[in-house]
Amino acid sequence: MPLEIITVPCLSDNYAYLAHDAATEATAVIDVPEATPILNALRARGWRASHILITHHHDDHIAGVEALAAATGARVIGAAADAHRLPPLDDEVTEGDVIRIGMDEGHVLAVPGHTSGHIAFHFPASNVAFTADSLMSAGCGRLFEGTPGQMWESLSKLMALPADTLICSGHEYTASNIRFALSVDPDNPALLARAARVTAARALGAATVPVPLSEELATNPFLRAKDAADFARLRALKDRF
Repeated sequence: MPLEIITVPCLSDNYAYLAHDAATEATAVIDVPEATPILNALRARGWRASHILITHHHDDHIAGVEALAAATGARVIGAAADAHRLPPLDDEVTEGDVIRIGMDEGHVLAVPGHTSGHIAFHFPASNVAFTADSLMSAGCGRLFEGTPGQMWESLSKLMALPADTLICSGHEYTASNIRFALSVDPDNPALLARAARVTAARALGAATVPVPLSEELATNPFLRAKDAADFARLRALKDRF
């Protein structure tokens, strides 16, 4: 059976995720902006965190890691390249490493750009990828440490995943990202339809993530760029938007 994925709102606009294997009761937590909402979500389902997977070092993704690890005994896993600026790690990983969560296996992908050590976790059997602030819903992360070329390479790697892969990103930024997308791709019917769905969802206070990669390919301007130079142009426009 595929992993059961639960989206957990944290802070003002962050998301953490629970990935639960029913056969073994193993549960991974992907990023920990704060511990309390995650502990509440685990307790509500009778689950216990067995692993904590960290995508990158920004405080709004790791601030609750040590508290959650202390409360649950979960094994903490993050990028070897960022070990010096992450909470204490039980396992340091690089691209190509595989993490077993119960009966499922997650593949580590290096996706620098937003930060130099950003990683993503792809679980092929469950058709899900945890991309945090690399590939985001209708957008991509700001380039704080990487170059446009690095981010384009990272996004190209994620674009190559199966189209039905569910993309779990790190923030509720979809509405603002779509406003920018419409400014550069105003006649895209798929984007116009997505904008209407997002407006309706946010009016109800509902999360707009996860999203199938197929929808990102059809509507995300950064994935619709022609090449690295076009991506760099779009990213510069977004930074000024």
